[in-house]
Amino acid sequence: MTITAQQVKALREKTGVGMMDCKTALNETGGDMEAAVDWLRKKGLSKAAKKADRVAAEGLVGAASAGTSAALVEVNSETDFVARNDKFQDLVSTIAGEALAAGGDLETLRGASYPGTGRTVADEVTEAIATIGENLTLRRTAFLSVSDGVVSTYLHNAVKEGLGKLGVLVALESTGDKAKLDDLGRKIAMHVAATSPLGLDVDAVPAEAVERERAIFADQARASGKPENIIEKMVEGRMRKFYEEVVLLKQSFVVNPDLTVEKAIKEAEAEVGAPIKATAFVRFALGEGVEKEESDFAAEVAAAAGV
Repeated sequence: MTITAQQVKALREKTGVGMMDCKTALNETGGDMEAAVDWLRKKGLSKAAKKADRVAAEGLVGAASAGTSAALVEVNSETDFVARNDKFQDLVSTIAGEALAAGGDLETLRGASYPGTGRTVADEVTEAIATIGENLTLRRTAFLSVSDGVVSTYLHNAVKEGLGKLGVLVALESTGDKAKLDDLGRKIAMHVAATSPLGLDVDAVPAEAVERERAIFADQARASGKPENIIEKMVEGRMRKFYEEVVLLKQSFVVNPDLTVEKAIKEAEAEVGAPIKATAFVRFALGEGVEKEESDFAAEVAAAAGV
């Protein structure tokens, strides 16, 4: 009989097993869905499905660069122990390399061919769940490129080249000396890692953040009992201070606090030998935004012991 793509998809969704293994299971069982599940379980493959609902907030951020472009990926695991596993590290490094061609599109990356396996990246992650024994998630990816210049990378708490707990990309456009430009870009990336700016410039700060701060400042100013025209000036003054704190180009440069990042870039132009324009940055902190479960170890032990 002919096994349809819909059957394979349904079995994959049911078990979390790779497409090729699902197709084989259906062929071996004449298209019987439940029998195919049992076939996969006997082969030790469907155990990945049992782990799919576990919270994965540990793991690694991976970076890869090529010429005038670079990419970041975040691959999560359940425990930091797995993040120190060589197989997991190789998985993240390989996915980061494939992310260069995906251009920042997560679904494109998931559907990309994983080198040397005949599987997609998504299917390789599923295979890794079964072999490593924890839930793993390819959570997100980002990509930056410039027409002429560099995209510098920085990994904080690096476990090896291109892998760490926090990753940053900084894109700088310039026709100048690329080695000196990359040195500047790496220093700015380290700054971004430390300060977590909300945007490259004022226009890039999320509107909801601006509105929230403006409303808070206005309420505080009105509490002083001053007239509205004075309140407006007070709010604008507070907003300027806010932008200095959260806008990358306006922040005091951690490498030289006497300069803003914008002025540091301007001063570097003489050494680089050409004008420099910062065009974008990306910052991935491992597990940010993932709701982690609070574990009560004593309760877990008691439950396991049947207490």
